[in-house]
Amino acid sequence: MSELNEVEILLVEDNAQEAEMAIRALRKNHLANNILHVEDGAEALAFIFAQGRYSHRSVEKGPKLVLLDLKLPKVDGIEVLRRIKSDERTRIIPVVVLTSSREDRDLLETYRLGVNSYIVKPVAFDKFLESAKQLGMYWLLINKTPFSGEERSR
Repeated sequence: MSELNEVEILLVEDNAQEAEMAIRALRKNHLANNILHVEDGAEALAFIFAQGRYSHRSVEKGPKLVLLDLKLPKVDGIEVLRRIKSDERTRIIPVVVLTSSREDRDLLETYRLGVNSYIVKPVAFDKFLESAKQLGMYWLLINKTPFSGEERSR
């Protein structure tokens, strides 16, 4: 269970094909070694808040990045985002919405709740792979977060 404390990216995506494409793009470009893919919002919350089958991990050792779809079974992405950003222990985890929703209300609501970025998934396979590569490069290599160094070990 100790490897669950070292998750770099939590990918919350109910479409297995899209999840596999994102994982493949990130790994192909050596952007993340430890990716955890969950298929619904309830499991994402269980992981983030160290509940249920994830109770052995530490909430404070959250992932470096959450890639979050909005249209999810059980608990939707907006509620997952709301819970992450409303808890002092998890508020600083960068959350990137990666969704097919082009709805203005989703965009506005996620930014109101504190999302770090909102990306509409490209339809074309090659464009999707390029987007995943750029996303990983920015959030894992270029962007500086409290999880980038010593702060993570506390």
